[in-house]
Amino acid sequence: MNNDLNNERRGITLVLSSPSGAGKTSLSRKLLERNKKLFLSVSCTTRPPRPGEINESDYFFIEESKFNEMQKNNEFLESAKVFDHYYGTPKKPIMDALDSGMDILFDIDWQGTQQLMNSLQDDLIKVFVLPPSAKELERRLLQRNQDSDEIVKGRMSKASNEISHYAEYDYIIINENFEESLSKIESIIIAEGLKRSRQIKIQDTIDNLLKDL
Repeated sequence: MNNDLNNERRGITLVLSSPSGAGKTSLSRKLLERNKKLFLSVSCTTRPPRPGEINESDYFFIEESKFNEMQKNNEFLESAKVFDHYYGTPKKPIMDALDSGMDILFDIDWQGTQQLMNSLQDDLIKVFVLPPSAKELERRLLQRNQDSDEIVKGRMSKASNEISHYAEYDYIIINENFEESLSKIESIIIAEGLKRSRQIKIQDTIDNLLKDL
């Protein structure tokens, strides 16, 4: 008989949110690279693919009529309209993944997170990533060299509203040191996976232990 306490467990959905420039995307990429049991949620979208994007890998690219049909049938965990295109997280593949013990990463904003809170409840772990200071946030945005000064100012202005939703999250990470922030998020995943409610075979293990005592 095996009394190994590393039981099979139900998967978790990990949300990472942050103001633009705080490091959420870089942290997400490194988490996925280092944790082979963690998978990025793939959304449906009605926008056309950009150069290099792969269907069913980057997004499920679908027609607006199909999106509307899925929304009508309540097939999305969350959905939104962004710049004239629709985006939504399909429900079935996420729930199947959780049931099989896989962990799913969501790189979404506070609005998407609020919708997931209504859909996933106990399976949802919410992490908000903060910059160490406003000055550092602006420096990172400028250092990316992707946006004009005007767009950077707009992102800085929007950051205030995004940060105001911090209290809706379970964990707060101040991303001053990338490796330390990464380690903290990995620790959160480990701790949440060990929760009694997620260890689906723990009762069998306990029963077997008690038989031998």
